[in-house]
Amino acid sequence: MAVTHSIRIFVVVTLFCFSSAYFGTEPKRNDHCFCQLKGSIDECGCSVDTVDHFNNKKIYPRLKSLLQKDYFRFYKVNLKRECPFWADDSRCAMRYCHVEPCLEEDIPPGLKGRHLRELPFEEDMSVKYTESVQAEDCEVDHDDDLGYLNTTISAAAYEEFARWKEHDDALDNFCDINSDDDDAQYVDLSLNPERYTGYKGKSAHRIWNSIYKENCFRPKNSFNSYIASSKLNGMCLEKRVFYRVISGLHASINIHLCSNYLLSEKSTLSFDSVTGQWGPNLEEFLLRFDPRKTEGEGPQWLRNLYFLYLLELRALVKAAPYLEREEYYTGNDQEDEDVRQAVKDILRVVRSFPEHFNESVMFTGGSQARKLKEEFRQHFRNISHIMDCVGCEKCKLWGKLQVHGLGTALKILFSGKFDGVDPTGADLSHMAKSQFQLHRSEIVALLNAFGRLSTSIYEIERFRGMMR
Repeated sequence: MAVTHSIRIFVVVTLFCFSSAYFGTEPKRNDHCFCQLKGSIDECGCSVDTVDHFNNKKIYPRLKSLLQKDYFRFYKVNLKRECPFWADDSRCAMRYCHVEPCLEEDIPPGLKGRHLRELPFEEDMSVKYTESVQAEDCEVDHDDDLGYLNTTISAAAYEEFARWKEHDDALDNFCDINSDDDDAQYVDLSLNPERYTGYKGKSAHRIWNSIYKENCFRPKNSFNSYIASSKLNGMCLEKRVFYRVISGLHASINIHLCSNYLLSEKSTLSFDSVTGQWGPNLEEFLLRFDPRKTEGEGPQWLRNLYFLYLLELRALVKAAPYLEREEYYTGNDQEDEDVRQAVKDILRVVRSFPEHFNESVMFTGGSQARKLKEEFRQHFRNISHIMDCVGCEKCKLWGKLQVHGLGTALKILFSGKFDGVDPTGADLSHMAKSQFQLHRSEIVALLNAFGRLSTSIYEIERFRGMMR
C-alpha cells in the first residue's frame, strides 16, 4: 500500500510539473482575478470566504426558489419614459433587447388594481367619505340652528392629499422609479431574464460615465470613470460607501452579462427563425476583472460587490419585522402561504449571519452630516433617472429593478423610518403599518436586487472553478 501511495504522489507531481512547463505561466494566471479577493471586506469585519459559504450554501438556493413565485416574478415598471439628460438616439435594434410586457390575463388577480390590504389605512378613505355612505351612517348631518355642515371630501382635495403624500415620500425615497405611471406595465421577469443582449459601445459607456463622473463623490484630481482604490481612503466614510455601492452594482451587472453571454445564434424551423444560446464566457469575465486588463482594479471591483451584498443583507435584517408581517397577496391562497413561510425562513437565515454592515456609524455629526445625507440621497435619485437613458429595453428593465431595490435598501437603512424597529422580530402589532410603509414594488425590487447580488457571488465561484 505504501508503494502504491508513493507512485500516486509521483504521478500527481509529475503531471503538475508537466502542465506548468507546457502552459508556461498559465497556473499563475488562475490566481490573477482571485488572489486579491481574500481576507476582510472593506468597511466591514467579515471575510470574503465567510460570505461565499453563507451565500452559496444558505441564501442562494432559497432565493432562487422564492423569486420564481408569482409575487416576485411580476414587476410593474415604466420603460417608456424619455431620457431627461440627453437626446436618446441609441435604441438597441437587436431582437434580444426587446421586453415583452404581460397580457392582462397573465397577471395574477391579486396584483390587478390596488388591493385594500396594501393600503396604509384601515379602510379606503375615498369610499368612507362619499355622500351616499355618510347618508347611511347618519340620520341627519346638519343642525337647523347651526346651519348645514358638509363633511364630504372632494375629488380635488383627494388629489391634493395625494400630492402631499408624494412630497412626504420623496423626502425618504432614494430613487424615482414611478411604477404607478400610466405607462407602467407588468413584466414577467422569468420570461425576460437578465443577460448579454449585444448592447454595448458609446451608449452603454455614456450611462456608466455619467453615473461615475457626475453622480459619485470624487477625490481631487480623479479623472477616470472609476476611482482608483488607492485614492478612496482620502474620502470620508459616507462618500466611500456611495462609491463602493455603485461599483459593486456595476460589478454585479457585469458578472450577469458574463455568465449569460450570447455564445451563438442558430437557425430553427419555428416562426422565430433565429434563437440564441447563452452561457458563461470566461474570456469576457477576464476582460472585465483581470487586474492586468483593468489597471489592477478588477479584484477591488469584485470586493465592492461583496460590500454591496452585506449592505443589502443588513437592510433585510432591519426590515425583517415588517417583511414578516406582509401578506404577499396574489390571489393564490396556497402559493401565498408558501411565500410567507419561505420569506420567514430566509429572514431567519439572514439574521443568523454573524457580522452585518453597521449603518449607525454613518451620517453622524449634526448639520453637516444632514447636508451630506441629503447629497447622498439626491445623487442616488439622479442615478435612478439615468436608468431611463439606457438604450436597451431589457438592460433598462434590470437596471431600473436593481437600482429600485438598492434605493429601497438605502431607504430602510437611512431614512429613519425603520429606526427603533427591533430586528430580532419583536411584536409589532402595536405599531401602525403606515409608520414604516413599503409598497409592493419596493418589496419585489428589494428581494430581486438582493437575488441578483446573490447570483453574482454564486457565479464567481463557477468562474473560479472554470479557471482552475
